Amino acid sequence: MKRILLLYRNAFGGLSRPAWMLSLIMFINRSGAMVIPFLGVYLTESLGYTLREAGIILSIYGLGAVCGSFLGGWLTDRVGHFKVQLFSLTVGGSLYFMFLFLEQFQFIAAGVFILSLVNDMLRPANSASIAHYARPENVTRAFSLNRMALNLGFSIGPVIGGLVAAISYKFLFIGDGVASIMAGLFFFIYFRKRQGHKPQKRTATAAVSMEKVRSPYADGMYLVFILLNCGFAILFFQLLSTLPLYYRQVYALPEGRIGTLLALNGFVVFLCEMILVYLIGDKIKKSWLIPAGVLVLGSSFVVLNLGHHTSLLYLAMVLLSFSEILVMPFMATISVERSNDRNRGAYLGLYTISYAAAHVVAPFMGTTIASRYSFDTLWWVLSVFAIVVSTGLYFVVQHIERERLNGKAKEATSEAGVMMG
Repeated sequence: MKRILLLYRNAFGGLSRPAWMLSLIMFINRSGAMVIPFLGVYLTESLGYTLREAGIILSIYGLGAVCGSFLGGWLTDRVGHFKVQLFSLTVGGSLYFMFLFLEQFQFIAAGVFILSLVNDMLRPANSASIAHYARPENVTRAFSLNRMALNLGFSIGPVIGGLVAAISYKFLFIGDGVASIMAGLFFFIYFRKRQGHKPQKRTATAAVSMEKVRSPYADGMYLVFILLNCGFAILFFQLLSTLPLYYRQVYALPEGRIGTLLALNGFVVFLCEMILVYLIGDKIKKSWLIPAGVLVLGSSFVVLNLGHHTSLLYLAMVLLSFSEILVMPFMATISVERSNDRNRGAYLGLYTISYAAAHVVAPFMGTTIASRYSFDTLWWVLSVFAIVVSTGLYFVVQHIERERLNGKAKEATSEAGVMMG
C-alpha cells in the first residue's frame, strides 16, 4: 500500500500550481459534460429522428469542431490563450440554453454547429496554456494531469447525465451550460492577473528563421502524423456516437446504465493514467507505446463481437480506456515538441483539428455501416482499420522522434562550438 501511495506522490510531484488550476477548471467543465454522450439517444428517442439523421447531426457537430479548432489555434497565436479560453467557456456555456427551444432538424443542425465551433476554440488554447505553464521536464505529465481531470469529470458527467436524462433531456443542456460558465468564471478569477498568457512578440531575428516559425501546414511529416491521429480519433470517438446507440438498440440498456458504462472510461483513465505515464513514459519509446495503444483499441471492438453479454461491454470499455492512456498524452507531447512559442497555437490547433475532423467522420461512418449492415460488421471494420492506423503510426512516430533527437544533437554541437570559439 505504501508503495502505491509513493508512486502516486511521485507521479503528481513537481507539477506547477497553474497546471493544477487548469486541470481543476477542466474538471469543473467536464463534470457537466452530459449532452454529447446522450445527443444521439436524445435525437432518436425524444425527437424521433432516424439513426442516419442522428449521425448527420453528430457529424455536423464535428464539422463545427474542425472550424473551432482552427479558429482557436489561429486566435491563440494572435490574442493569447487566456482570452480564447475565457470566451469559449463563457459564451459556449451560454449557447447550451438555446437547445431548450430547438426541435426542427435544420435549426438543431445550425445550433450544434455554432455550439461546437465556440466550444472547440478552447482545446488549442488550453493545450498552449498547459505547455506554457508546465515545466519543460514535466510537459507529458502536465498534459496527463489535465486529461486526468477531464476524465474524472467525464466519469461524473455521464452518470449524472443518465439520471437527469431519465427525467428530461432538456435538463442536460441546462447542466452543461451552467458547468461551462462556472468554469469560465473560475478561470477568469485565477488567471486574469498571471503573466504569460499574451502571445509572444516576434523579433526581426525570429522572423528570419523560417525553420523556427514554420507553419504546421508546411510540415509534411507532421501532416502525415495528424492524418493518422485523425484515424485513431475516428476509432476512439465511437465512444461518443455509435457505442451509446449500440447499448440502447442492441442491449436495450436504460440511460442510467449507459451513463455508468461511459463513466467507466473516465474512471479508469483517472485512476491509471498518471501512474502509467510516470512509470513507462520515459522508459518505452513513443513509437512503441502509441501503436500498441491503437491495437488495444482495435481489440476492444473485437470483444464486442465475441458474444452477447453485458460483461463484454465492460471489458471492451476497459480496453478502450487503456488505449486512451497509451496514446493521447504522448500524441500531445509530440505536437508540443514539434513546435515553439511562436507557432505552438497553430500546431496544437491542427492537432485539435484532427480530433474535430474525426467528430465529423466517426458518427457518419459508424451509423451508416451499422444501419446499412449491422453493428457486428461495424466492429470488424473498425478493428481492421486499427491495424492499419497502428502500422502507420509506428513508422511516422519513429521518424519524428529520430528527427527530434538529431535536432537536439545539432544544437548541442552548435553550442559546444560557440563555447570553444
